[in-house]
Amino acid sequence: MKSPLLAINFKYMNKLFIISLVFVLTCACVTTAWATLSFIKPHGISEPAQLTETHDLSNERNQQKSHAPEPTTMALFGSGIFGIIIRFVQRSYERFKRLMDIIGSLIALILLSPLCLMTAILIKLSSKGPVLFTQTRVGKNEKKFEIYKFRTMKVDAEKHTGPVWAKANDHRLIPVGAFLRKAHIDEIPQFLNVIRGEMSIIGPRPERPVFVEQFKKQIPEYEKRIVVKPGITGLAQVWHKYDETIEDVKKKIKYDLLYIKKMCLWTDVRIMFRTVRVVLTGEGAR
Repeated sequence: MKSPLLAINFKYMNKLFIISLVFVLTCACVTTAWATLSFIKPHGISEPAQLTETHDLSNERNQQKSHAPEPTTMALFGSGIFGIIIRFVQRSYERFKRLMDIIGSLIALILLSPLCLMTAILIKLSSKGPVLFTQTRVGKNEKKFEIYKFRTMKVDAEKHTGPVWAKANDHRLIPVGAFLRKAHIDEIPQFLNVIRGEMSIIGPRPERPVFVEQFKKQIPEYEKRIVVKPGITGLAQVWHKYDETIEDVKKKIKYDLLYIKKMCLWTDVRIMFRTVRVVLTGEGAR
């Protein structure tokens, strides 16, 4: 049998425990709230959490902007990267072009060997002298080399006149010379210069040293056309006639500089197709 006193003691103890628990929880809530308010804004009422977060983000963006590069710096950095890419592409295409020059020249010499043999026979039968004609020309970076051509003029044709431009109905031509020039057959041996690395299949035509010195004095930016290898054919050759006056040379320089600026695979392909047309029709020949 339970004691009444013990029962009363348990009853009061339960009530006391509940009261104490409520008091402790209330104190804990009040303390937590006060601490939170003091941490957010010690002197006054706190700002809404959303505004505070926005303010912090704004400060962060301002700091990032203060450390961000200026537009001019970015432009210079971008142009530097762009320039590196352009130079890499140009160097890569120059290697590719050199490979195509060698392959194309070998194929051309093999396929055209019967025509070369016939040309040599015609030259020997129509005039005295060698079949091939060599002449000093100015190549890339003003490096001189000997260009090869089928001879279309009499031996010592410039003995009494000195270096002069070719003309229509030139009296210095041998009997088959006019035909060889009109069909551009006289240019075939220049594939040997391409294999030797002195020329390219496509590029500005190489000039003689005496004319180069003359043009450098008379034509602004003439030196810029000598920064690439000269070619058997080129933009100026397929779109302009042979040089007869200094004005013709000035016009051809514009074509040459344009080709150097736009030099790429697609440009070379278009020039090659145009060259085939010029060879078949004899346009611009002298």
